[in-house]
Amino acid sequence: MNNLVKLTISQAVSGLKNKEFTATDLVTAHINQMDKYRYINSYITEIPELALQAAKKSDFLIQNNQARPIEGIPVSIKDLFCTKGILTTAASKMLQNFTPVYDATAYSKIINAGGIMLGKGNMDEFAMGSANINSYFGNVINPWKAESDDVDLTPGGSSGGSSAAVAAFMAMAALGSDTGGSVRQPASYTGTVGIKPSYGRCSRWGMIAFSCSLDQPGVITRTVEDAAIMLEIMMGYDEKDSTSLNAEVPNLRSAVNQPIKGMKIGIPYDLMENRSLSSEIITMWQNTINLLKDHGVEIVSIGLPYINYALPVYYVLSSAEASSNLARYDGVRYGLRVEGKDSNINEIYELSRSEGFGAEVKRRIMMGTYALASTNINSYYIKAQQVRRLIVNDFTNSFNKVDCILIPSAPTAAFPLNSNQDDPVTMYLNDILTIPASLAGLPCISIPAGFSANKLPLGMQVIGSRLDEYNIIKISSAIEKALNLKFIPKGF
Repeated sequence: MNNLVKLTISQAVSGLKNKEFTATDLVTAHINQMDKYRYINSYITEIPELALQAAKKSDFLIQNNQARPIEGIPVSIKDLFCTKGILTTAASKMLQNFTPVYDATAYSKIINAGGIMLGKGNMDEFAMGSANINSYFGNVINPWKAESDDVDLTPGGSSGGSSAAVAAFMAMAALGSDTGGSVRQPASYTGTVGIKPSYGRCSRWGMIAFSCSLDQPGVITRTVEDAAIMLEIMMGYDEKDSTSLNAEVPNLRSAVNQPIKGMKIGIPYDLMENRSLSSEIITMWQNTINLLKDHGVEIVSIGLPYINYALPVYYVLSSAEASSNLARYDGVRYGLRVEGKDSNINEIYELSRSEGFGAEVKRRIMMGTYALASTNINSYYIKAQQVRRLIVNDFTNSFNKVDCILIPSAPTAAFPLNSNQDDPVTMYLNDILTIPASLAGLPCISIPAGFSANKLPLGMQVIGSRLDEYNIIKISSAIEKALNLKFIPKGF
């Protein structure tokens, strides 16, 4: 039964349909895996009893030929998505006792398609972080280990619990969120596939807000085909979300295993000179370029001159939006309430926010408040918006020449959990390759494409033009098939 956890979603759906095993068998195998590897700390809340109840329902539907698209498939849901009657904390003390009375749309779509939630995935507090070291509920440990030592590594962030759960076979897929790379960067560090759709493709309703102009649900799986299956289910217009796009949902699964000969892929070669990129990453990038050439793809040199400004632009804009979004958590309207001796309103605000928020969240609120101050707004917030437009224009011009853009997902392989914790700027640099596409609202996917000298997974990123999820699936599927590599952590 333990081998069931290593099936892909497409394999599991087929096996369930053919009565080779039951949904109860599949869910039980994953619960056992969660018990075995609980030290990884992938989940904040586990709901095995509810999952088994849902599995019985799935078995009934399968038996009666009423199975939905992913009937019986066990999934992890990032603890940023509201789940009716089930604790939703955003990994913060501020929301440690919050139980929603409604479901997030992205979560509902997965459940209504037959998915079974195993629990709520651990994450960086309010999705602010790149290493999953900012959770009130403890660090998440990457299932992968370097060949040279036994040091615990980061699974990436902020969807670190999601990526670790999928990599360690504790879920077949994980619903995550991606603001500046929070699905793609963790996927790169854990040898999994992480996809972020175009901004507005998936509803944000019921997803606790960090940065409204950047936040977007995404998904982590173990194969490109599984990512296509899950994302197609999640996409679609939602009247409850004012940023939701009323656009036709493409048949993403049909993009898998399609020929790519004649397609044009853009390479911003200047980015190879960036000193943040390790030599291993550049070698993997060049190897992937050569692989695409061998498959008849035309490689086109492109310029993205403003991409070097993406990191500061992102941290100004996202922090400014966070300072506004998180203002509601004051102990009176929402969140943890802490009262002092005097119990006046200002004291409640101060004590509640001081105790309820972690250090990184406080740092971002302060940065955002500073950027929005009347004396600073023109120099920081307005200027960042102007440069964001230049970054968008760079991508628009490039997509007049190419079908997709290929760059790495992260500048290095996964790093030790205890490194750079006191150096936020160095930590922010881990997002340097994922942020540009987020600022432009573009669809992008990270796929495992090689290994470091220490046998750690490395990820490549395929970026598409707006609303062109189809072509990023097409290209990434071809790369995955041509590489034919297995990304399984040692001992799993």
